[in-house]
Amino acid sequence: MTATMHLDVVSAESAMFTGTVRELIAPGILGDLGIMPGHAQLISNLRPGELRYKTEDGEAASLFVSGGILEVQPTVITVLADTAVRAEDLDEQLAEEARKRAEDALQGKDPADLDYETIQAELEAAKAQIEMIHRVGKTLRS
Repeated sequence: MTATMHLDVVSAESAMFTGTVRELIAPGILGDLGIMPGHAQLISNLRPGELRYKTEDGEAASLFVSGGILEVQPTVITVLADTAVRAEDLDEQLAEEARKRAEDALQGKDPADLDYETIQAELEAAKAQIEMIHRVGKTLRS
């Protein structure tokens, strides 16, 4: 059994990461998924959250994904993200504004005009970004 896996993280906008990793923690729809070399094959939907991985040299890194699909093969992991943003590129003020807009939309509009599913997805993505910003910020400060 190999001690590493190849990881490709792509979004509609760009390829965010391609390389060899020791481990991956992905925000699965039912909870976080820990993937290590030799993991069973699987396909899972992703929820908005932090995609964390450790590179071959042991460096920890993370990306925010707004959702997508994770595919695990014997030696290759592919993440097809709806949107992916590097942790250092997240903007807390923009995420807070998006959260506020989504909450306001859920509270103040005519239910006939409201696309609850879209607004709820935007709200969950904004909350996940804010949570990740706080977690990553604490890690960087310690």
